[in-house]
Amino acid sequence: MTQVTPRFVDLSVPFENDVAADPPFQRLDIQYARHEETANDIAGLFPGLAAEDLLEGQGWAVERVTMSTHNGTHVDAPWHYHPTMDGGARAWTIDEVPLDWFFRPGVKLDFRAYDDGYVVQPADIDAALEDIGYELQPYDIVLMNTSAGAAYGSDDYVDRGCGFGREATLHLASRGIRVVGTDGWSWDAPFRATAQRYAETGDVSLIWEGHKAGAEVGYCQVEKLHNLDTLPATGFTVACFPAKVRGASAGWTRAVAILGGEA
Repeated sequence: MTQVTPRFVDLSVPFENDVAADPPFQRLDIQYARHEETANDIAGLFPGLAAEDLLEGQGWAVERVTMSTHNGTHVDAPWHYHPTMDGGARAWTIDEVPLDWFFRPGVKLDFRAYDDGYVVQPADIDAALEDIGYELQPYDIVLMNTSAGAAYGSDDYVDRGCGFGREATLHLASRGIRVVGTDGWSWDAPFRATAQRYAETGDVSLIWEGHKAGAEVGYCQVEKLHNLDTLPATGFTVACFPAKVRGASAGWTRAVAILGGEA
């Protein structure tokens, strides 16, 4: 047996200031403290110690972060979408979702050619699967590569990419899929496009329709993925364990694709 070293692909975006990865009301804030700025803090913990007694008079580097559980690459829990799921059961918070959902074979579908704001339909998903010659298996993690991926870091990132509505979400769930992901800001179509459709039709069911499908079936989605364009369509494993935030609607994840292994 030949040992093949697996290759790891980072699917996560960093937490960082000054990148328009979220709407203005949801931006995070990171305050950086450098070594020379914290020496007095450490010295104060030890009576008789002076800051200059520390190695080169340096303390520790530390960061204070103000952010939402939906900043950065994160996993949405069913609780985010609606208070109930699966016919009226209380929706799971992120610390309650089964961990084995988050380490599974990955499938990447390419929707980069679809217009920004387009709402992907079940037939589009079936066509994308036919293109790669793959039949979904229960608990596969299905990742959607949209035009938003290449726009990360741009001021219009939150308005880029196609989205996935109620019918597409339930179509995947009917195949046993419980974790999906997108490189867009949201699993749904960008809010700008949805607002326009709502203004034209007055149909409130269009608002957040992909997320709200979670009221019918419990599932999780990973948002703000990255580097999906570097992945093959199949043949990799996704690890996207969410941070364990008690009673929360989401948890941050360092999502990774693992390619290769023993041969």
